[in-house]
Amino acid sequence: MESLFMHLEFWHWLTFAMVLIVLEMFSPGAFFLWLGIAAGCVGVVLYMRPELSWQFQLIVFAVLSVASIVSWRWTRAFFPPEEPEVSNLNQRANQYIGRTFTLIEPIVNGVGKIRVDDSTWRVRGEDMPINSLVKVTGIDGIVFDVEALKK
Repeated sequence: MESLFMHLEFWHWLTFAMVLIVLEMFSPGAFFLWLGIAAGCVGVVLYMRPELSWQFQLIVFAVLSVASIVSWRWTRAFFPPEEPEVSNLNQRANQYIGRTFTLIEPIVNGVGKIRVDDSTWRVRGEDMPINSLVKVTGIDGIVFDVEALKK
């Protein structure tokens, strides 16, 4: 009885690579991607050297699979991915941190108001008179934390 492996051609490996890459899209992590890349490499090697035995093809696939997975893990261990930037999506007030505004109501007992574009916002900070320049340093819910702008 002949083995199915004896009739492997390059397009079998390329098809297997595509199946693995598609499988990667539906699975968490990044494991099948590296197996797919290894299978694609074997397909390319077999296209250039069609006389390779099926045993050698499987050995090359195994070695490339292990090497690609280990190198990927090693790369992630020594070069961790960067932290994503904090998104201001649906947090409009975050764009005002660091900006300067003028008080439209004095800060009395730690609470006052500023005008931002066409709306007013409550602010919290040390007591200051009306028309003082303040810098927004943080946000707590819908209240800006401010500090007096040094002249």
